[in-house]
Amino acid sequence: MDEIFRFSDPYGPKMIVAVHDQKVGLKGVVVVDNVARGPAIGGTRMAPDVSVEECFRLARAMTFKNAAANLPHGGAKSVIVANPQMSMDEKERLFRAFARAIKDITDYIPGPDMGTNETCMAWIKDEIGRAVGLPEADDGIPLDEIGATGLGLVAAIDVAKNYCDLDLKGATVAIQGFGSVGLHTARFLKEKGAVLVGVCDLGGTVVDPDGLDLDRLLTLQADGKSVIEYGGKVDNKDAIIDVPCDIWVPAARPDVITKDNVERLKTRLIPQGANIPMSIEIEKQLHDQGVLILPDFIANAGGVICGAVEYRGGTRQEAEALIEKTISENTRTILDTMRKDGVLPRQAAVILARERLLDFMDASDFNRAA
Repeated sequence: MDEIFRFSDPYGPKMIVAVHDQKVGLKGVVVVDNVARGPAIGGTRMAPDVSVEECFRLARAMTFKNAAANLPHGGAKSVIVANPQMSMDEKERLFRAFARAIKDITDYIPGPDMGTNETCMAWIKDEIGRAVGLPEADDGIPLDEIGATGLGLVAAIDVAKNYCDLDLKGATVAIQGFGSVGLHTARFLKEKGAVLVGVCDLGGTVVDPDGLDLDRLLTLQADGKSVIEYGGKVDNKDAIIDVPCDIWVPAARPDVITKDNVERLKTRLIPQGANIPMSIEIEKQLHDQGVLILPDFIANAGGVICGAVEYRGGTRQEAEALIEKTISENTRTILDTMRKDGVLPRQAAVILARERLLDFMDASDFNRAA
């Protein structure tokens, strides 16, 4: 019990629930962190090696993400402990069982995340009547098709370039992870004249200092093939850390940059496409070395903004406009605070999120959390 309660503070979590169905082999965790601003939206992640602690940290990131974006939603996260490469029939059985297990957690609205997609959300919606990130045929906004998270990430980068003396035309980019976030980030940055020089997925890393052909990479991804099929200089997936570039984008798992590999990074700007890709201690070390870091819950909020617009029945056009406006404004706000007060970007971002939570939380609880 002490292991669970060590996560607790006045912000949350509201609840931590283990879900289990031996009949179909379901094992998972739901963390509803904070619902002060409204029912919590947070993705359902599928991976074979996720923990309760990781789920809580991701849920807290969602609390701050939704608050900073001024959404009428709290933060939550769920994980299903399984290999996402299983057959669709197996996956459907697991997701339907998962949906039934969370039916009574009515202030949690699931969305897609790593290892899951809009089809998985459609199964959940079919079982319990609530989910976001749904297929267009089910009145969803196709966030993977429009690249909602990548759209927001590049909006943040476009603001941040003015704070680190960077011209996006000709800027070199390396992306760690080439799923939905990574590929759309690459696509939007290419439209602004940036050059992709390195990318990795679970199969390995491919590098070309003169620029990779993004269309070829997108074709490989669409065909379900690893980026290493591209050819040329290929290395293990961790070699992406060694690629010199102007912009280094983490777009996969948490904690990919550690005290053991941080010195290998050679970059100027790190927009966090993944949640919690490094600790605050690592962020401070990089900040002190002149690397500008755009915190996850500010920069990668495009997906949940899209989900919130979908939940209230809005349109794709409304979602895209709100993503660009919200993330641009929030990025500018935190970077101005960074310059004015001499704090880390994350510290400025937490200040912003806490202020927007305070409006909805009991002041005495907030004071105890401060």
